[in-house]
This record gives sequence, C-alpha cells and structure tokens, in this order.
Amino acid sequence: MKISNVLKEEAILPTMASRNKAEILKELSSHLVSIFKIKETTDTLFKILESREELGSTGIGDGIAIPHGKVPSIDEELLIVGRSKDGIDFNAMDSKPVHLFFLLVGPENAASMHLKALAKLSRILSNPTLRNKLLNAESKNEMFTLLADEDSKYS
Repeated sequence: MKISNVLKEEAILPTMASRNKAEILKELSSHLVSIFKIKETTDTLFKILESREELGSTGIGDGIAIPHGKVPSIDEELLIVGRSKDGIDFNAMDSKPVHLFFLLVGPENAASMHLKALAKLSRILSNPTLRNKLLNAESKNEMFTLLADEDSKYS
C-alpha cells in the first residue's frame, strides 16, 4: 500500500480547531465524510471511532495518534491527516499530547489490507525527523509531499 494512493492533499487538515479527543474524532470524521463522500454520516463514523477508542487509545506515542475503524460502505482504505499545533490529551501510551492525527478507515471485509495500512503508517511515522517536519510544515501541500517522499523509501 502506498500512502499517496489513499491520501489526497485536500484530506489534510494542517490547523485543527478541536480542543479535546471527542472533538478531534468528530472533526476528522466530518472531513473524511466531506472529502471522500462516503455513505455514512459524520455521527456514524464518529461512533465507529469512539467504539474503537473504548478498546484502547490509538495514541501510539511520540505525538501521534492513528484512530481507525472499519466502515461498511467503502471498498478501499481512506486516510485523513490532521495537525494540532497545541497538542491534545488523547490518552496516548506515553501520556504526552498528540499533535499529528492519521484517521484510517477501511472496508469491513478487508482486515488484512487494513492491518497492512496501519503497519505502513506506523513504520513511516517512526521517523522522528519526519514527525518534526510535519509539525513545522507551512502548508497541506508540504505535509503531503513529506509523507509521499517518506512513503517512497519503503515501497
């Protein structure tokens, strides 16, 4: 899976307005529904993500969260990226604020593809230089280019 195949530049939110975990999930959900025109409503997608978060936080540490879930109406992986300059308490594994959010949703019947996409994202985001550049990027275009360039190193 290539990140550039599941992420559109317009799917990047370089300045998120949300101030808490629930607001972040709603803002990401709303943007995904709007950009990708999926059948589910923002509320339905939010509930899918909220249910997943109840199993354990998707805040993986180092200022990163990868909220994810399976959506009935889609047949491919979809990705939304968001950034909070101030950081959000997301109950991350390292208890630090989360600044970068990667909302990944996949088809209900494609667990293997979804796990591969999660693994690819985790691998790319393990690079501290990339994380720092994403935090300081001036635009969604720059964020998209950084992610695509890093992704190409693993393809």
